[in-house]
Amino acid sequence: MTDCQGKSSWPELVGRRGDFAVETIERENPRVDAVVILDGSPVTADFRCDRVRVRVNRRGIVVQIPGIA
Repeated sequence: MTDCQGKSSWPELVGRRGDFAVETIERENPRVDAVVILDGSPVTADFRCDRVRVRVNRRGIVVQIPGIA
């Protein structure tokens, strides 16, 4: 990562529910906002230290390691 502060990646959340992942991420790094998105949805390519995308499948399960993006 660049100059981002705090925890930046949550591999332990793959396979968990998206809402649980958001709560965990925001608790462990209060500098970020976690957002649930459906895997495959288009997103912007810009990088922000205050954003974590939580990619979930149609059942709401995290399918990719959430990280600052």
